[in-house]
Amino acid sequence: MAQIIVEGAPRTERGKNEARRLRVTGHVPATLYGGKGGPLSLAVNTKQLTAILRSESGHNTIFEVDFAGKKEPAIVKDWQVDPVSGKLLHVDLLRVAMDVRMKVKVPVHTFGEPSGVKVQGGVYEVVTREVEVECLPADIPTEFRMDVSGLMLNQSLRANELPIDKTKLKLLTDGNSVLAHVVALRVEEEKPVEAAAVVAEVPAEPEVIKKGKKEVEGEEGAEPAEKQEKKK
Repeated sequence: MAQIIVEGAPRTERGKNEARRLRVTGHVPATLYGGKGGPLSLAVNTKQLTAILRSESGHNTIFEVDFAGKKEPAIVKDWQVDPVSGKLLHVDLLRVAMDVRMKVKVPVHTFGEPSGVKVQGGVYEVVTREVEVECLPADIPTEFRMDVSGLMLNQSLRANELPIDKTKLKLLTDGNSVLAHVVALRVEEEKPVEAAAVVAEVPAEPEVIKKGKKEVEGEEGAEPAEKQEKKK
């Protein structure tokens, strides 16, 4: 395997202004930590780091950081990107000892059309896209690939079904964890027709008529016609 080099330099100044200045010059702020050495603040080559993250092995790629006249093997442990431009803002690099086992997360990729989808009309769902394993740096897998064409309705792919070489790798993710499955298509329950009809037939609330004295024809205060006739 060809050796991958990332150029770096010690970084003494910190702050947002210094970080912007570094990015303009094609570098990104980084912190190198872990192993037997203490944490170091570095400025590393942005183009080289971006190429590593976009490679087949991605953040599990082992490379050497070349700075201050020495080289240290490392991997990318964490990184931050600008949500708009997608450019690297900061990276955390973890020192690697080639003879010491380490914990890494490995992507899981599935292929094939499940029979439960093609024949039974189910829906294929990916639950998680990576698993955690422990191994020596040289044994870190690029990925795990699984053919899911045999999955039927209500069947699932679990972590313990992955093709793991147990002589080199130890699966840290729970073996019963579901990675992907085929489930029935969810259909929204509709209101029964009869119930809907009953709701539609409920009459509107009757209009309330206020009680009160009947209006008397004529002018206000006029005596009723009967009393006027008796007076005659």
